[in-house]
Amino acid sequence: MIVVTAATGQLGRHVVAGLREQGVKFAAGVRNTAVDLGVEVRELDYNRPETLESALQGATTLLLISGSELGQRVAQHTAVVEAAKKAGVRHIVYTSAPFADTTELVLAPEHKGTEEAILASGIPYTFLRNGWYHENYVDAIKRAAETGEIVGAAGDGRVASAARKDFADAAVAVLTQPGHENKVYELTGDVAWTFDELADEIAKVADRPVTYRNLSVEGLQQHLTEQGLPPEVAGFVAAIDGNIAAGLLGHTPGTLRTLIGRPTTPVSVAIKEILAR
Repeated sequence: MIVVTAATGQLGRHVVAGLREQGVKFAAGVRNTAVDLGVEVRELDYNRPETLESALQGATTLLLISGSELGQRVAQHTAVVEAAKKAGVRHIVYTSAPFADTTELVLAPEHKGTEEAILASGIPYTFLRNGWYHENYVDAIKRAAETGEIVGAAGDGRVASAARKDFADAAVAVLTQPGHENKVYELTGDVAWTFDELADEIAKVADRPVTYRNLSVEGLQQHLTEQGLPPEVAGFVAAIDGNIAAGLLGHTPGTLRTLIGRPTTPVSVAIKEILAR
Protein backbone atom coordinates (compact mmCIF):
# COMPACT_ATOMS: atom_id res chain seq x y z
CA MET A 1 0.00 0.00 0.00
CA ILE A 2 1.06 3.58 -0.72
CA VAL A 3 1.06 6.39 1.83
CA VAL A 4 1.27 9.99 0.60
CA THR A 5 2.45 12.66 3.04
CA ALA A 6 1.31 16.31 2.89
CA ALA A 7 -1.72 15.05 0.97
CA THR A 8 -3.71 18.26 1.34
CA GLY A 9 -0.86 20.45 0.09
CA GLN A 10 -0.65 22.06 -3.31
CA LEU A 11 1.28 19.16 -4.82
CA GLY A 12 -0.28 16.46 -2.66
CA ARG A 13 -3.83 17.19 -3.78
CA HIS A 14 -2.81 16.58 -7.40
CA VAL A 15 -1.11 13.31 -6.43
CA VAL A 16 -4.20 12.17 -4.52
CA ALA A 17 -6.39 12.92 -7.54
CA GLY A 18 -4.02 11.04 -9.83
CA LEU A 19 -3.85 7.98 -7.61
CA ARG A 20 -7.63 7.91 -7.30
CA GLU A 21 -7.87 7.90 -11.09
CA GLN A 22 -5.48 4.94 -11.18
CA GLY A 23 -7.68 3.04 -8.73
CA VAL A 24 -4.77 1.95 -6.53
CA LYS A 25 -4.96 1.43 -2.79
CA PHE A 26 -3.39 4.26 -0.84
CA ALA A 27 -3.78 6.38 2.27
CA ALA A 28 -3.40 10.13 2.60
CA GLY A 29 -1.24 11.47 5.41
CA VAL A 30 -2.70 14.72 6.72
CA ARG A 31 -2.47 16.96 9.77
CA ASN A 32 -6.25 17.30 10.04
CA THR A 33 -8.09 14.00 9.65
CA ALA A 34 -11.45 15.79 9.41
CA VAL A 35 -10.68 16.55 5.77
CA ASP A 36 -12.56 14.56 3.11
CA LEU A 37 -10.31 13.44 0.27
CA GLY A 38 -12.41 10.47 -0.80
CA VAL A 39 -9.75 8.04 0.46
CA GLU A 40 -8.45 6.76 3.79
CA VAL A 41 -6.82 9.55 5.76
CA ARG A 42 -4.25 9.07 8.51
CA GLU A 43 -2.89 11.68 10.88
CA LEU A 44 0.66 12.47 9.82
CA ASP A 45 2.15 15.71 11.09
CA TYR A 46 5.81 16.51 10.47
CA ASN A 47 5.85 18.50 13.70
CA ARG A 48 4.38 15.67 15.77
CA PRO A 49 6.75 12.68 15.50
CA GLU A 50 4.38 10.53 17.55
CA THR A 51 1.97 10.46 14.56
CA LEU A 52 4.48 9.15 12.05
CA GLU A 53 4.99 5.44 12.72
CA SER A 54 1.28 4.68 13.13
CA ALA A 55 0.50 6.58 9.92
CA LEU A 56 2.94 4.37 8.02
CA GLN A 57 1.79 0.99 9.35
CA GLY A 58 1.14 -1.41 6.48
CA ALA A 59 2.74 0.89 3.92
CA THR A 60 5.05 -0.66 1.34
CA THR A 61 5.69 2.60 -0.54
CA LEU A 62 5.96 6.11 0.85
CA LEU A 63 5.72 9.35 -1.10
CA LEU A 64 7.53 11.86 1.09
CA ILE A 65 6.49 15.29 -0.17
CA SER A 66 8.94 17.83 1.15
CA GLY A 67 7.71 20.20 3.85
CA SER A 68 7.54 23.96 3.48
CA GLU A 69 9.11 25.13 6.74
CA LEU A 70 12.56 26.40 5.86
CA GLY A 71 15.19 25.39 8.37
CA GLN A 72 13.01 22.60 9.77
CA ARG A 73 12.83 20.20 6.89
CA VAL A 74 15.86 17.97 7.47
CA ALA A 75 14.75 17.15 11.01
CA GLN A 76 11.13 16.69 9.93
CA HIS A 77 11.96 14.49 6.96
CA THR A 78 14.53 12.44 8.87
CA ALA A 79 11.89 11.64 11.48
CA VAL A 80 9.60 10.38 8.72
CA VAL A 81 12.40 8.25 7.25
CA GLU A 82 13.13 6.71 10.66
CA ALA A 83 9.43 5.96 11.15
CA ALA A 84 9.29 4.41 7.68
CA LYS A 85 12.16 2.08 8.52
CA LYS A 86 10.43 0.98 11.72
CA ALA A 87 7.17 0.42 9.83
CA GLY A 88 8.84 -1.76 7.21
CA VAL A 89 8.40 0.58 4.24
CA ARG A 90 10.17 -0.89 1.21
CA HIS A 91 10.37 2.13 -1.11
CA ILE A 92 10.63 5.88 -0.39
CA VAL A 93 9.85 8.35 -3.16
CA TYR A 94 11.01 11.85 -2.23
CA THR A 95 10.29 15.20 -3.90
CA SER A 96 13.71 16.83 -3.90
CA ALA A 97 15.37 19.79 -5.65
CA PRO A 98 17.34 20.05 -8.91
CA PHE A 99 20.81 18.49 -8.62
CA ALA A 100 20.37 18.58 -4.85
CA ASP A 101 23.70 16.95 -4.04
CA THR A 102 25.87 19.22 -6.23
CA THR A 103 24.06 22.50 -6.94
CA GLU A 104 24.59 25.91 -5.35
CA LEU A 105 20.83 26.52 -5.48
CA VAL A 106 19.91 28.27 -2.24
CA LEU A 107 17.08 25.89 -1.40
CA ALA A 108 19.05 22.68 -2.06
CA PRO A 109 20.89 22.00 1.24
CA GLU A 110 17.82 20.75 3.11
CA HIS A 111 16.95 18.47 0.19
CA LYS A 112 20.51 17.17 0.08
CA GLY A 113 20.27 16.46 3.81
CA THR A 114 17.05 14.56 3.32
CA GLU A 115 18.44 12.53 0.45
CA GLU A 116 21.40 11.60 2.66
CA ALA A 117 19.03 10.47 5.44
CA ILE A 118 17.12 8.29 2.99
CA LEU A 119 20.32 6.78 1.60
CA ALA A 120 21.56 6.07 5.13
CA SER A 121 18.31 4.24 5.93
CA GLY A 122 19.07 1.55 3.37
CA ILE A 123 15.50 1.70 2.04
CA PRO A 124 15.24 1.65 -1.77
CA TYR A 125 14.52 5.16 -2.99
CA THR A 126 13.49 7.33 -5.90
CA PHE A 127 14.46 10.99 -5.87
CA LEU A 128 12.11 13.17 -7.87
CA ARG A 129 14.19 16.32 -8.19
CA ASN A 130 11.38 18.67 -9.07
CA GLY A 131 12.28 21.84 -10.91
CA TRP A 132 10.34 25.08 -10.74
CA TYR A 133 6.53 25.27 -10.71
CA HIS A 134 4.65 27.71 -12.95
CA GLU A 135 2.52 28.36 -9.88
CA ASN A 136 5.49 29.94 -8.10
CA TYR A 137 4.75 33.02 -10.20
CA VAL A 138 1.00 33.38 -9.64
CA ASP A 139 1.31 36.62 -7.70
CA ALA A 140 3.97 38.03 -10.01
CA ILE A 141 1.88 37.25 -13.09
CA LYS A 142 -1.23 38.87 -11.63
CA ARG A 143 0.75 41.94 -10.55
CA ALA A 144 2.39 42.25 -13.97
CA ALA A 145 -1.00 42.13 -15.68
CA GLU A 146 -2.18 44.97 -13.43
CA THR A 147 0.94 47.16 -13.44
CA GLY A 148 2.59 46.34 -16.76
CA GLU A 149 5.83 45.31 -15.08
CA ILE A 150 7.46 42.21 -13.68
CA VAL A 151 10.45 42.81 -11.41
CA GLY A 152 13.30 40.42 -10.73
CA ALA A 153 17.03 39.83 -10.66
CA ALA A 154 17.30 36.86 -13.01
CA GLY A 155 18.91 38.70 -15.91
CA ASP A 156 18.89 36.52 -19.01
CA GLY A 157 18.71 33.34 -16.94
CA ARG A 158 16.19 30.73 -17.99
CA VAL A 159 13.55 28.85 -15.99
CA ALA A 160 12.45 25.41 -17.16
CA SER A 161 9.21 25.41 -15.20
CA ALA A 162 6.22 23.11 -15.50
CA ALA A 163 2.77 22.88 -13.95
CA ARG A 164 2.47 21.42 -10.48
CA LYS A 165 0.16 18.77 -11.95
CA ASP A 166 2.93 17.68 -14.33
CA PHE A 167 5.21 16.93 -11.38
CA ALA A 168 2.35 15.20 -9.56
CA ASP A 169 1.70 13.00 -12.57
CA ALA A 170 5.36 11.99 -12.51
CA ALA A 171 5.03 10.99 -8.87
CA VAL A 172 1.93 8.94 -9.67
CA ALA A 173 3.79 7.18 -12.48
CA VAL A 174 6.68 6.26 -10.18
CA LEU A 175 4.31 5.11 -7.43
CA THR A 176 2.23 2.89 -9.69
CA GLN A 177 4.77 1.50 -12.18
CA PRO A 178 7.68 -0.90 -11.52
CA GLY A 179 11.35 -0.28 -12.09
CA HIS A 180 11.98 3.10 -10.44
CA GLU A 181 13.85 1.96 -7.34
CA ASN A 182 17.23 3.56 -6.62
CA LYS A 183 16.90 6.10 -9.41
CA VAL A 184 17.26 9.88 -9.49
CA TYR A 185 15.13 11.90 -11.90
CA GLU A 186 15.88 15.53 -12.78
CA LEU A 187 12.42 16.86 -13.63
CA THR A 188 11.79 20.09 -15.53
CA GLY A 189 9.51 21.59 -18.13
CA ASP A 190 10.19 21.08 -21.82
CA VAL A 191 10.93 24.78 -22.47
CA ALA A 192 13.17 27.14 -20.51
CA TRP A 193 12.03 30.79 -20.69
CA THR A 194 13.58 34.11 -19.76
CA PHE A 195 11.74 36.78 -17.78
CA ASP A 196 11.59 38.97 -20.90
CA GLU A 197 9.78 36.09 -22.60
CA LEU A 198 7.53 35.66 -19.58
CA ALA A 199 6.63 39.36 -19.76
CA ASP A 200 5.79 38.96 -23.45
CA GLU A 201 3.48 36.02 -22.71
CA ILE A 202 1.72 37.94 -19.93
CA ALA A 203 1.28 40.88 -22.29
CA LYS A 204 -0.44 38.68 -24.87
CA VAL A 205 -3.00 37.44 -22.35
CA ALA A 206 -3.45 40.72 -20.46
CA ASP A 207 -3.69 42.65 -23.76
CA ARG A 208 -1.38 45.38 -22.52
CA PRO A 209 2.36 46.08 -22.64
CA VAL A 210 4.36 44.27 -19.95
CA THR A 211 8.08 44.75 -19.42
CA TYR A 212 10.68 43.04 -17.28
CA ARG A 213 12.71 45.28 -14.97
CA ASN A 214 15.94 43.61 -13.95
CA LEU A 215 17.59 44.59 -10.66
CA SER A 216 20.63 43.38 -8.79
CA VAL A 217 20.02 40.68 -6.19
CA GLU A 218 20.49 43.31 -3.49
CA GLY A 219 18.16 45.69 -5.29
CA LEU A 220 15.48 43.03 -5.57
CA GLN A 221 15.79 42.21 -1.88
CA GLN A 222 15.27 45.87 -1.03
CA HIS A 223 12.34 46.11 -3.46
CA LEU A 224 10.64 43.06 -1.95
CA THR A 225 11.21 44.35 1.57
CA GLU A 226 9.59 47.63 0.58
CA GLN A 227 6.67 45.57 -0.77
CA GLY A 228 6.18 44.12 2.72
CA LEU A 229 8.10 40.84 2.69
CA PRO A 230 10.13 40.05 5.83
CA PRO A 231 13.82 40.70 5.15
CA GLU A 232 14.80 37.02 5.47
CA VAL A 233 12.09 35.97 2.99
CA ALA A 234 13.00 38.79 0.61
CA GLY A 235 16.63 37.72 0.78
CA PHE A 236 15.74 34.11 0.03
CA VAL A 237 13.54 35.03 -2.96
CA ALA A 238 16.18 37.40 -4.34
CA ALA A 239 18.88 34.74 -3.94
CA ILE A 240 16.80 32.34 -6.04
CA ASP A 241 16.70 34.93 -8.83
CA GLY A 242 20.47 35.11 -8.54
CA ASN A 243 20.55 31.33 -8.96
CA ILE A 244 18.38 31.64 -12.06
CA ALA A 245 20.75 34.25 -13.49
CA ALA A 246 23.56 31.75 -12.91
CA GLY A 247 21.73 29.13 -14.99
CA LEU A 248 20.75 26.77 -12.19
CA LEU A 249 17.10 26.31 -13.18
CA GLY A 250 17.32 26.27 -16.96
CA HIS A 251 18.17 22.65 -17.78
CA THR A 252 15.73 20.71 -19.99
CA PRO A 253 16.66 17.00 -20.00
CA GLY A 254 13.16 15.87 -21.03
CA THR A 255 12.85 13.39 -18.16
CA LEU A 256 9.55 14.77 -16.89
CA ARG A 257 8.01 14.52 -20.34
CA THR A 258 9.16 10.90 -20.58
CA LEU A 259 7.78 9.93 -17.17
CA ILE A 260 4.34 11.41 -17.75
CA GLY A 261 4.10 10.32 -21.38
CA ARG A 262 3.11 13.72 -22.75
CA PRO A 263 4.54 17.23 -23.22
CA THR A 264 4.75 19.36 -20.11
CA THR A 265 2.31 22.24 -19.70
CA PRO A 266 3.58 25.45 -21.39
CA VAL A 267 3.91 28.54 -19.23
CA SER A 268 1.56 30.33 -21.64
CA VAL A 269 -1.23 27.94 -20.62
CA ALA A 270 -0.56 28.60 -16.95
CA ILE A 271 -0.68 32.37 -17.53
CA LYS A 272 -4.07 32.07 -19.24
CA GLU A 273 -5.43 30.00 -16.37
CA ILE A 274 -4.05 32.35 -13.72
CA LEU A 275 -5.42 35.51 -15.32
CA ALA A 276 -8.79 33.88 -16.05
CA ARG A 277 -9.47 33.23 -12.36
